Amino acid sequence: MYTGTVRVGGGPDVRELEHLTITKVAVDERMSNNCYLLTCRDTGEQVLIDAADSAETLLPLIGADGLAAVVTTHQHWDHHRALADVVSATGAAVVAGAPDADEITAQTGVPVTWPVEDGDTVAVGSCTLEVIRITGHTPGSIALLYDDPAGHPHLFTGDSLFPGGVGNTFGDDAAFATLLDDVESKIFGRLPDETWFYPGHGDDSTLGAERPALPEWRKRGW
Repeated sequence: MYTGTVRVGGGPDVRELEHLTITKVAVDERMSNNCYLLTCRDTGEQVLIDAADSAETLLPLIGADGLAAVVTTHQHWDHHRALADVVSATGAAVVAGAPDADEITAQTGVPVTWPVEDGDTVAVGSCTLEVIRITGHTPGSIALLYDDPAGHPHLFTGDSLFPGGVGNTFGDDAAFATLLDDVESKIFGRLPDETWFYPGHGDDSTLGAERPALPEWRKRGW
């Protein structure tokens, strides 16, 4: 039974959907980043969301089936420390939001082969992830939506949305307003309560569980 609760040094948590397998693992004791390996159950093709750290953990999960792409949700250093090693070992394409792409390359030495914009799609075999641009935590942060044809939507939010609030904007009031506006309009304004979301750190939640708190988040300013 998938719970979405993982701990650094522990095993992954695996969710089997009809067409897609989601494998969640936590890496790095200090930052406790979540990494998500998505595997198409029809074709075996795989995509990794955030090669955050610990290639020695990620590469055995990827295994012999290889990796089509690594999607980096945003430019912050803790979300791409294993990017170079994973790409070197697998030959995977590198996907990131266009406004963050140059900074990711500057920090990692890895070229972003596919800078994406709002509304672009990333294939995982026969499954499709839709790119949703969420500006505020960084200029080019992206979320990835898998609208499961056999169930409810699944949303990978990076550091833009967590249980209990939006991502850190480091005291920048304008960035906070932009981030919350995007989260409200592009996520809560569009997707149903049963949407399950998977953040860049910590446990998962659903939009229905978080929706009542949106006015409180805006009032408190973080």
